[in-house]
Amino acid sequence: MAPSPFVVEWVERLAREWEVCRAPRRALDVAAGRGRHAIAIARAGFDAFAVDLNLDALRDLADAAAAARGRVHVWCADLTQHPLPVEQFDLVVVTRYLQRDLFPALRRAVVPGGVVLYETFTTLQRALGTGPTSPDHLLEPGELRARFDGWSVLAYEETRYPEAVARIATRRPGIIKNSEFGIKNSRSRIQNS
Repeated sequence: MAPSPFVVEWVERLAREWEVCRAPRRALDVAAGRGRHAIAIARAGFDAFAVDLNLDALRDLADAAAAARGRVHVWCADLTQHPLPVEQFDLVVVTRYLQRDLFPALRRAVVPGGVVLYETFTTLQRALGTGPTSPDHLLEPGELRARFDGWSVLAYEETRYPEAVARIATRRPGIIKNSEFGIKNSRSRIQNS
């Protein structure tokens, strides 16, 4: 499966925005599977990390990243049992995965000024006859936006066809700092301090 165009667009946009800072930015792909997004993240110049429960998928991801001349740090973990690190990532990406009790940890995993890209199915997907059907794996209308209340929404949409998905690019309040260059990032602009 190809990477999500929404995720690729935002990963590339953020890589350009943050390239002025020169320091490597850390990005995490949650429920990465075989790494369709983790590899795109690494290619964009991020220090890429991937977490998934499936060890075989992570092995495939590591092999695919090496073949693509990229590097992805893989972590096999059950996120219902193992917490995400706090304030360690400039970017967190989640696609086609919904674990509602993980939202607080996702919010904490991002550094101030960092971004979460999230895309998954909504309850309207059931009407299309494909994909997940359990309410545990489907967002309610407006739910994704509400999960990031208080954050700056950079982009948000809910679609009905060809897939019923909600997607968001949202920035945690605060400033990304780079002490080496004295550059701060607030909202979508880079400013000298």
